[in-house]
Amino acid sequence: MNAPVKTTLENNILTISLNREEKKNALTQEMYTALVDALESASADPEVRVVCLTGSKDCFTAGNDMMDFFHNPNTSMDSPVMQFILAAVSFEKPLIAAVNGPAVGIGTTILMHCDLVYAGPDALFQLPFVNLGLCPEAGSSLLLPNLAGYQRAAEMLLLGESFSAEQAREAGIVNRVVDDVQGYARQRAQALAAQPPAAIRLAKKQMKEPLLNQLKETIASEGQAFAKGLQSPEAKEAIGAFLQKRKPDFSRFK
Repeated sequence: MNAPVKTTLENNILTISLNREEKKNALTQEMYTALVDALESASADPEVRVVCLTGSKDCFTAGNDMMDFFHNPNTSMDSPVMQFILAAVSFEKPLIAAVNGPAVGIGTTILMHCDLVYAGPDALFQLPFVNLGLCPEAGSSLLLPNLAGYQRAAEMLLLGESFSAEQAREAGIVNRVVDDVQGYARQRAQALAAQPPAAIRLAKKQMKEPLLNQLKETIASEGQAFAKGLQSPEAKEAIGAFLQKRKPDFSRFK
């Protein structure tokens, strides 16, 4: 059986690949733990200068595996999903993402913690938290308005509709839309790996540090609200509708 998260080290570049294509790379607790382990190992390994996070040729990730999430809705700060988010936030080396196909939920929010993000023309992004009766996560309620401006962020977060690779580029989530996204991301990773590593880490730290404390506070606050929201009548209606494969009805809520 193939591992759902694969790692490959070549020319000082560690590629972390989501490898559960039959489930559209939907993320389980096991996969989050593997991602944390990969980032922590990369951080400690002097041979790793750059990390590239990617999915398959047709899908980055469909977000949380909903059945796994329903059975393990742990959103505490020590849960695998929160540990993955915090590992990405604190990662000191360059972190690149190459996105093909759908990038749903955390598949989009994790990109806001990457240093460079490249997307294929077929990439499709979505932040469906409100649709599920929940709040944003991974610091996106802070980062997205800073990247995209309030109105554009509100459209993405409040309506929860899919948006294209070009819209993601215009919003500042994506650096560039390219046909051969895997090849282009690899070229950019090679360019970063050839740079002075200590200077790269310092420059990244200087750019990230002013917002770091506020970001960590936002992630913790979102996590608490997310956990509370899971028990709300709205979330229960949304989750019930998902399981029953019907459209949710929020008309009775005020």
